[in-house]
Amino acid sequence: MVQVVGPALQVEDLINDPNFDINEYVGYIYVTCHMPTGRQYIGKKNFFHTTNKKLGKKELAEIPVTRGKRPTKKQVVKESDWKTYYGSATEVKSLPKDEMTRCVLKLSKNKKELTYWETKMLFQYNVLEDDRYINDNILGKFFRKDLM
Repeated sequence: MVQVVGPALQVEDLINDPNFDINEYVGYIYVTCHMPTGRQYIGKKNFFHTTNKKLGKKELAEIPVTRGKRPTKKQVVKESDWKTYYGSATEVKSLPKDEMTRCVLKLSKNKKELTYWETKMLFQYNVLEDDRYINDNILGKFFRKDLM
């Protein structure tokens, strides 16, 4: 099981900290713990996500005529639902939120580092082999059902 050493940094601490700036980080690695059963879920969450928005008539008219295909979409960066996110597993989503705690294990400054630390911790804590963890796959490549 994940043992958080020292005072645990809760997601709620980040939300309530006026000095915390999410623009300094890409995301965080977290562990969600269901307090009555002690089962845990380890995952990562990005602070922002990018979506493609279709350009309207006015925006299309403002684009200068050039060679090649005209763009029809633009990328929009929005803040994610990190403040209310507990995990992507179906079991985590079905559990009552007041019975769960979320601890931040690591803040990351780029996407590659975020994925590295999540994967390392998932393998380090043997989440696929230990029934105390809710995780059922790692990177969408390694599945619990394939190991048993």
